[in-house]
Amino acid sequence: MHLRLFAPLVILLLGSTQTRLANSHQESGEWSCEPDLETRIQAEFKPGLVTVDGHADDWSHVDGLELPLLPALDPHEEHQYKGGKMTVKALHDGKDIFFMLQVDGEYAYSKGNNNKCPSVALMFQIGEEATYHNMGGCKESPDECTSKTCRGNEVDIMHFSIGNAIPGRIYGGNPIDNGEGNGGDRFGHLVDLYAWTPHCRYLDGLGPSGNDTSAQNNWKGAWWHGSLAMHSGFVEEDSPYASSDQKGTYYFEFSRPLRTMDRLQQDAQFTIGQTSKFSAAFWYPVDGNPWHGSGHYSVSCDWLPLDIASGSSGLVSKVAVSRSSWDGASAFAVLTSVVAFCLSVFVVYWVSRSKAVPFTPIDHL
Repeated sequence: MHLRLFAPLVILLLGSTQTRLANSHQESGEWSCEPDLETRIQAEFKPGLVTVDGHADDWSHVDGLELPLLPALDPHEEHQYKGGKMTVKALHDGKDIFFMLQVDGEYAYSKGNNNKCPSVALMFQIGEEATYHNMGGCKESPDECTSKTCRGNEVDIMHFSIGNAIPGRIYGGNPIDNGEGNGGDRFGHLVDLYAWTPHCRYLDGLGPSGNDTSAQNNWKGAWWHGSLAMHSGFVEEDSPYASSDQKGTYYFEFSRPLRTMDRLQQDAQFTIGQTSKFSAAFWYPVDGNPWHGSGHYSVSCDWLPLDIASGSSGLVSKVAVSRSSWDGASAFAVLTSVVAFCLSVFVVYWVSRSKAVPFTPIDHL
């Protein structure tokens, strides 16, 4: 599968200028993509199974999909991420959808420096014309892209940079940032964005035509690494939480409601029994060098289908099994009762016959 990665997400400081954003996206050559059409992500209905805490123990019975990670803009197999593939798992409980991303990698953490820590992003199609390539694919220039000129090219993005995030702690939507009506996260930089192109992307609620305070960050998430010692919980003073370069696996766990109260066309909406379009990206400070916006890896060069499975078939199956078990138990109980009754009649008859006193006429006495 020849991969091109979804357009770079330089989401460090949303105050970056348009010039810096434009310079971050320099493709070489003509776009080419040969996706694996059989690859699909399955979000099964499994209520009450996982807790968002960054740990993967409760995901052990959920099937995942291993996907190669190739570099951005000019991918080649020899330049793929050396740590291995990304395992993507998903499920829903009828209310929220959950994701678990697992990537092997030596422990790297530099407090306050997102570019020297691993980072991940999820991207979803919103508008029907939104393409994976060019992050929505709106043809307008950065100065002309608006909700009107780029209508139909909207994509939804969740980006998590862990430079200020404590492992095992929850980040994302919080009362302070949601109270201001935007998709930001001042505590752990797990932010909710939308975009029309790589050069036209904004926090939910913010935009070129002004701000709308009705927006929210609906995501929650946490991260972990296999080298971290398990105890009651890390605090900021424990940073960097483990020694550098220890081998292990990074875990990134997220949740979001299937449906949000978005009225600005800035959130993807998931429907049970239907398919959405999805992709995932990963940044890593290779050899300790800070990553840059276009230096990410991705799991596909085009949208991957994300199937939101219905729980009805499973419920029908369970009901059928339950009814079958009940019918069998009932039949066995009836049969046992009949046999017991017959035995009781036989025993009474046998006892009464064996103890019968023969009649002796009085004349013979």
